[in-house]
Amino acid sequence: MTDTPDPKAPVTGAEVLAAGLDDWRLLFRAIHARYRTGDLATGLRFAQRVGEAADAANHHPDLDLRYGHVEVRLRSHDVGAITSRDLALAATISTIAAESGLDAEPAELRLLDLALDTAEAAQIMPFWAAVLGYVPSGQGDEVVDPGGTRPGLWFQGTDAHEEPRQRFHLDVFVPHDVVEERIAEAIAAGGTLVDDSEAPSFWVLADAQGNKACFCTWQDAAD
Repeated sequence: MTDTPDPKAPVTGAEVLAAGLDDWRLLFRAIHARYRTGDLATGLRFAQRVGEAADAANHHPDLDLRYGHVEVRLRSHDVGAITSRDLALAATISTIAAESGLDAEPAELRLLDLALDTAEAAQIMPFWAAVLGYVPSGQGDEVVDPGGTRPGLWFQGTDAHEEPRQRFHLDVFVPHDVVEERIAEAIAAGGTLVDDSEAPSFWVLADAQGNKACFCTWQDAAD
């Protein structure tokens, strides 16, 4: 006899991988899938079936319906984390996609976050929340879009300084199994690898003028 998983217990990245959800990738704090539909009508039919399954499970994903593809995002909002409910609904959605003849496109998934270097996050977070209409995420020095559709803004600690230097940089979350390919493409396009000491959590790259961006995955930094 196996114990029933606590539906509100957060699951780890390793547990997401072990679930065998080949269509899905963990990006930041949610699991994502993208399906190629080819046309809008097919996407609408797929979205309707996903909606019916979500209502039956009383657990609802975020859907982004576009011409040619549908992206699905799952996260337990009442917990603020991924749970067994998300994994179960993800498996159901994968079955619906297979029955609909839709191919998953995990390598096309990406998530953009913004980071602002500051020595005093508390001093400027309220301003940026007001400007963007965001709210605190409750998980560190970060403000997020209440609707969940726009990039988050987090405040990265740095030493105090007076001289002008780069303050914003882009954090680009990509699937863990394509990050090395993305890094190679960026380097081939004229970039340089600045720091990989926190890999596979993130890699720091810079363009030819020294402007930085990070490729990030769900994984923890290696010891």
